[in-house]
Amino acid sequence: MGCDRWVMLVIPIIYALSNVSGELKRFEQPSKGDGSLSFLVIGDWGRRGAFNQSQVAFQMGKMGEKLDIDFVVSTGDNFYDNGLRSVHDLAFEESFTDIYTANSLQKQWYSVLGNHDYRGDAEAQLSPLLTKIDTRWLCLRSFIVNAELAEIIFVDTTPFVKSYFQDPEDHIYDWRGINPRKHYIANLLKDVECALRKSNAKWKIVVGHHAIKSVGHHGDTKELATHLLPILKANNVDFYMNGHDHCLEHISDTESPIQFLTSGAGSKAWRGDVKQLNREGLKFFYDGQGFMSVQLTQSNAEIAFYDVYGKILHRWNAFKQFGDHSSI
Repeated sequence: MGCDRWVMLVIPIIYALSNVSGELKRFEQPSKGDGSLSFLVIGDWGRRGAFNQSQVAFQMGKMGEKLDIDFVVSTGDNFYDNGLRSVHDLAFEESFTDIYTANSLQKQWYSVLGNHDYRGDAEAQLSPLLTKIDTRWLCLRSFIVNAELAEIIFVDTTPFVKSYFQDPEDHIYDWRGINPRKHYIANLLKDVECALRKSNAKWKIVVGHHAIKSVGHHGDTKELATHLLPILKANNVDFYMNGHDHCLEHISDTESPIQFLTSGAGSKAWRGDVKQLNREGLKFFYDGQGFMSVQLTQSNAEIAFYDVYGKILHRWNAFKQFGDHSSI
């Protein structure tokens, strides 16, 4: 089924004719000279250094130097509690520039928006003016990083969650550029499906803020399990990485090779509650602060989780031969 026809089946024909989605913006990220790639993943962090954010940042700097990382991935909820007020909000520098100061972290940061970011001026984080303040910053709603060895698709997951629209409680969300919601989601799913289908990368990675599978505080995001997960399975995605739950977590899908990796422990954590349901496939769960590293070669992927002291809590390897998936 072609991509254009696919979206025609998902959304009303009036939308398909009047507002056809475009391809996701792509960014080129060179791998190392030997073809390998390494990066750190951090989420739910922006608290002006509080709740151990500074300590996590310090350990990220040490591990970033050791692994000679190429870039950093942020899984969203970049600024608490309610995003940025504007492009001039000092929280940008106080929670980002002034915190992640290690030489090894002076690389490109690729970021998505989380639900807390949508509670402020969401478009401020997308503004090129922030890049003028700190050249590391790159944040879009959804986009692709072509890292040669790997293709990483960043997906704007917050609009998928119905409760933010139907029952926002006392929060005000910045939905500019999103409505009509169903149209936005349908076009985004089409773009993701097309990008994955076209990809010839050795490793396919998708990053979003919300978890597809999690035993943490928020648990599974049913909208993503219904609409996004089938696309990931059909297109041989290796890893889905997210934040939202303030923990470190690794769950293997029981029906496909996909690994669900949560790195949302950049600052405030220790929620103390774990979902007892859907624990099948659970490899690792840690309720405290920390971050994740990813090292990729043509034949191997190594995932590691670290606590606030830099201790490795969990390490996992996946191997590929001639396009096949296998792991230990």
